[in-house]
Amino acid sequence: MRFDRPFEGYAVGERHRSRGRTITEADIVQFAGVSGDFYPLHMDREYAQRTRFDERIAHGMLTLSAATGLWVMEPGCVLAFYGIDALRFVRPVKIGDTIYVESEVKQLTKRGEAAGLVTVHQRIVNQNGETVVDAVVHVLVAREGNE
Repeated sequence: MRFDRPFEGYAVGERHRSRGRTITEADIVQFAGVSGDFYPLHMDREYAQRTRFDERIAHGMLTLSAATGLWVMEPGCVLAFYGIDALRFVRPVKIGDTIYVESEVKQLTKRGEAAGLVTVHQRIVNQNGETVVDAVVHVLVAREGNE
């Protein structure tokens, strides 16, 4: 999504597709170190090969975090990440998969004179166009003249 303008610049139905980002083994190892999540499905090749996934997969939260890095965020426009609803991890992300974020503005809610809430349906998709994560995200954006 592009959070690069005041609240009044958004329209319900507006869509955006991000650039891509390939998830690497280094991403998984670094995320495990930062989060403390060393679950064997992410870290142990032998264990992962015995699961329904046949190989190690990225942490769901790693995928979600990497996707936020694909948003375009202009300082002064974005005031805060407000929350996530209806979050679902639909398919695994494997080492070497490339993810993209497909977004659609669903609702615009004024929050006083200084801010507005932009509600976006976000799908994180892989290189095959398959949804890997589905969620509704809310971002607090400055209103015109307050950015």
